[in-house]
Amino acid sequence: MSGRNQRPIIIWLLTGAVLVATMVMVGGITRLTHSGLSMVDWHLIMGVVPPMSGQEWSDAFEKYKQFPEYQQLNTHYTLSEFKSIFYWEYIHRLLGRLIGMAFVIPFLVFLIQKRFDRRLLFRTLLLFALGAFQGFLGWFMVKSGLVDRPSVSHFRLAAHLLTAFLICIYIAWLVLDIKKPCPAKLVPPNYPKAVRILLVLVVVQIIYGAFVAGLKAGFFYPTFPMMQSQWFPEQIKVDFQRLGAYAFVNSITTVQFIHRWLGTIIFFFVVAMKLGYRRSLVASDQRNLNLLLSVVTLQVILGIGTLVMHVPIGMAVVHQVMALILLIVVIINLHPWRQVPWRQS
Repeated sequence: MSGRNQRPIIIWLLTGAVLVATMVMVGGITRLTHSGLSMVDWHLIMGVVPPMSGQEWSDAFEKYKQFPEYQQLNTHYTLSEFKSIFYWEYIHRLLGRLIGMAFVIPFLVFLIQKRFDRRLLFRTLLLFALGAFQGFLGWFMVKSGLVDRPSVSHFRLAAHLLTAFLICIYIAWLVLDIKKPCPAKLVPPNYPKAVRILLVLVVVQIIYGAFVAGLKAGFFYPTFPMMQSQWFPEQIKVDFQRLGAYAFVNSITTVQFIHRWLGTIIFFFVVAMKLGYRRSLVASDQRNLNLLLSVVTLQVILGIGTLVMHVPIGMAVVHQVMALILLIVVIINLHPWRQVPWRQS
């Protein structure tokens, strides 16, 4: 990194991460209030101002009526009810534009001030590429619900959510690189490898969380730990006979089963890490591991609560945002060991 003061760049990056996390939260509310398909037009620059006059609202409502969500689910909607779902999607898209400005304007200022060295400039441009790709995925996801069925593809939803998370952890990694060069330290046996395995588990869990959301699987089997008084529901066998391997990603029962038990595995994996490395880590790494255990415990509690309380919007949104926080905390635990090769970890 450049020897010049990097504090403004750190503030800029962290502000962007907070805005992206806020967009994840608003996106969760948009999904849970069934608002995501209310804006049937996609304008990258135009459309910043919502409908203002009665005629503009009527025109927007008439456009909405031409698409599957209204025709198959919401034929009873009044103009007032349409407005209530329109505004959440409008806020979601407006926040996307705000994030773009929050990244681009300071970037140009820093570029003029020559605050970037070549490596940081390249990594920042990669961040912009991720942001552009995230915008494309948003359009691609919404488009899937405007053709034949009044719901978006859960695969596209997972890609959209995972890219938002990737942007946040990429920012976290950049900030940690700027603030904390990797110090020389004694490597506890297998600890970096354990954190890397945990990262893979958490990413897979987030993907399945998106599948649960996209398939609305959280509204089924509202009991824990058993599902309809069964540890292994018979419906899983039925779905595998019907779908084959596709049941892993298309069966409501299978997807929820994997999500709940993978979450349990992650919790006990972190507990095992804490017990196994309680004496071999330096104080700073021990604090990071304690934070990880606290966050994963809270996330498990939120997940179970969201399920048994029939997916209340507030708790479900916090559960989604907490998944992002958990992923960032895993990155914080991994970063000090980034230069340790896998075979030596």
